[in-house]
Amino acid sequence: MKSGHRLQPGFWAGFCIFGLAACSDLSQTTLDSDGKIASLFAWNIPDDVPLPVEPESNPLTQAGFELGRHLFYDARLSGNGTQSCGSCHLPEKAFTDGLPVGIGSTGELHPRNSQSLINTAYNATLTWANPSLRSLEQQIVIPLFGESPIEQGITDGNRDEILQRLRDEPRYEALFADAFPDEGDPLNYDNIVKGLASFVRGLVSFSSAFDRFERGETSALSASAQRGRALFFSETLECFHCHGGYNFSDSTTDRSQTFIERPFHNTGLFNIGGVGDFPADNRGILEITGDPSDMGKFRAPTLRNIALTAPYMHDGSFASLPEVIRFYAAGGRNITEGPHAGDGRSNPFKDGFVTGFELEPSQEQDLVAFLESLTDTEFLSSSHIQNPWTDAP
Repeated sequence: MKSGHRLQPGFWAGFCIFGLAACSDLSQTTLDSDGKIASLFAWNIPDDVPLPVEPESNPLTQAGFELGRHLFYDARLSGNGTQSCGSCHLPEKAFTDGLPVGIGSTGELHPRNSQSLINTAYNATLTWANPSLRSLEQQIVIPLFGESPIEQGITDGNRDEILQRLRDEPRYEALFADAFPDEGDPLNYDNIVKGLASFVRGLVSFSSAFDRFERGETSALSASAQRGRALFFSETLECFHCHGGYNFSDSTTDRSQTFIERPFHNTGLFNIGGVGDFPADNRGILEITGDPSDMGKFRAPTLRNIALTAPYMHDGSFASLPEVIRFYAAGGRNITEGPHAGDGRSNPFKDGFVTGFELEPSQEQDLVAFLESLTDTEFLSSSHIQNPWTDAP
């Protein structure tokens, strides 16, 4: 979500879990009687992948995940009753929407592309360009209640009506009670946010063809994808510097880490006027930090399921993976005319790893084949992440 979102001031007072006290325990996890990390949720993660962090204020449970799944796909959780979280995050598109930028429930365009929600449990920061958003519980407040741009459009004027809509749905009484058994009346916005965070946190994907290959199934990757794999991890292309590790991103956190890096990168997408500028409504983390050197810096998203998440980049600039590869091969984008004219290859704030490279057409095809091997069709087709409403509101 856009880092410049505005929230109505009245909301913050009613959400105790979003204060500093809640933020302070984001690195904490539940311990068992032996002092070892425990979890109440069946993550089904391979042994060679660390477990994600769970905040003490909202440990992940199956009941919380199931409540969140119902809320995620429920259009009643929007001001005008027309849009759910799932409207912009579709399972068949790896929880993106296939549009250059997101569209809110009132038709307002978001300045940025809807990111995949898969493996967000491992993200060291959330959204494209906000270093301060480090938990799903913090981030989910923004699409629900933000007013610039409007997404779900919950306001002081309709918040009670929306709660009543949920109370009128028979399924929710049991779902909220199961997720929050110690509360007398658990249907409230604090728990709505916790439920949504639980569902999104549980969307973890490590069963792609690439994963099977890495675990010894040599036939899982085609010869072309294996050549592309070698290119991806080569010093010639440098892809792995920003898209490395088990989640193919350098902004990753898990329970095994004691030091967490939260990097952002300028890839030379713009260089307006030759002075490094980006469009006024999309200037990266500079909008948060105010540091001129942060112009155009955005978080490197995971490449898992990347073949399904077009269009690409924070503003949906590129329609296909070959276009993205050619952009990086050129070392940036040269816009020759119009209001955004400028040679991104010469952007003074561009990341040092975006230097360009040469590829033969066959090598480009191999690299695309490798990126396509990161698609986890088993996970994306599994019933436990799909819309639970047979007649979806």
